[in-house]
Amino acid sequence: MARILVFLLCLLAGPSFAQCRHALALGLDVSGSVDSREYRLQLGGLAAALHRPEISQLILSNTAASVRLAIFEWSEPGHQRMLLSWTEVRSTADLDRIGTQLDQVERSAAPQGTAVGSAMVFGADLLAQQQDCWKRTLDLSGDGKHNLGPHPRDVKTALQSSGITINGLVIGADDPSDGDKRYVQVGELSAYYNTWVILGPNAFVEVALGFESYEEAMTRKLIRELKSLVLSDARP
Repeated sequence: MARILVFLLCLLAGPSFAQCRHALALGLDVSGSVDSREYRLQLGGLAAALHRPEISQLILSNTAASVRLAIFEWSEPGHQRMLLSWTEVRSTADLDRIGTQLDQVERSAAPQGTAVGSAMVFGADLLAQQQDCWKRTLDLSGDGKHNLGPHPRDVKTALQSSGITINGLVIGADDPSDGDKRYVQVGELSAYYNTWVILGPNAFVEVALGFESYEEAMTRKLIRELKSLVLSDARP
């Protein structure tokens, strides 16, 4: 009821008093297991997903209560690089600018390790900057389990009362020419993320069977996240 009241006040007050309905931070795995081609597929897949009509419609469905996006890449502890600082999305022009920015990113010399727990902490710190948003979600994309830094289970325990949601997008990335083990890998990684990474009511894990499928998986994940909030906001 309080959320509906805030929304009605926003409509009456006008755009200068606009609210944030969803802060969404997206973390992309750039550890040593991700080669240059897979890196571009990941960034390009995210940019393409944000431009899908079904995604842009959901993001722009309520300009009086907008969506804010932040994007970062991660590998070892202490290696997190912002690709997009918090940006309020109010128009297709905003989405175009984000897509252009992602297309122009040059890969940095990322370390080899995979620090899932550290990425969770970094993303949670980002979301702590958006306390006024109705919902705050961290999305972590990854193709491997942690091998450095704090264990995700310990970070998850520490974040239980933070009020954020953590969802995962796991990628089965084995080379098919060397025997396609992606089904096994992605099953194990999904179970790992389900147990130790995702957090909050209705948190979930999406699956991409290879980086070539990243755009489709990202699209499914964004629809699930954004549509659920649009429907909840519409309830009387």
